[in-house]
Amino acid sequence: MKTVLAASFAAVTVLGACARTQPATATIGSATHATARSPLVGSWRLAWLELPGPDGTLRRITDAKGSLVYTPSGQVSVQVMYASASATPSSGPVQYAQGGYEGSFGQYVVNEETRTVTHRYDGANVRDLIGKDLPRRYELVDGRLILRSTRADERWSVTWTRE
Repeated sequence: MKTVLAASFAAVTVLGACARTQPATATIGSATHATARSPLVGSWRLAWLELPGPDGTLRRITDAKGSLVYTPSGQVSVQVMYASASATPSSGPVQYAQGGYEGSFGQYVVNEETRTVTHRYDGANVRDLIGKDLPRRYELVDGRLILRSTRADERWSVTWTRE
């Protein structure tokens, strides 16, 4: 009995040590990708948004506030508060905000080859986003993270800085 207990304890100890040294992964659908070493991991503060105006030209919004968090275990959380509810974008194929606020949380997977990060939200104030895969192109430039939709019909970008 002591031998079985000792062997079980040794196996648990070894497995625990192996688990600590493996990179964390995130899973969306059947895809599993390592995220622990991703340069996206961490806390980001909203710098500005660029959204199409009524005439179609991009306009920079700097008076919104926001937070974006990517964890090593593959969780994402994003919050954006526009300066006024009337500043909330109301046109476009997908609505991400309601009443001047955008909030969502869920999982993410990074594909470094295509420079995309895909969010799948478990919760969002815009309930139509829950459970959908939302791929974003990402760029890291001068300590900033720039996210853009991969959809041709969405012409926006969001720029974040490290907290």
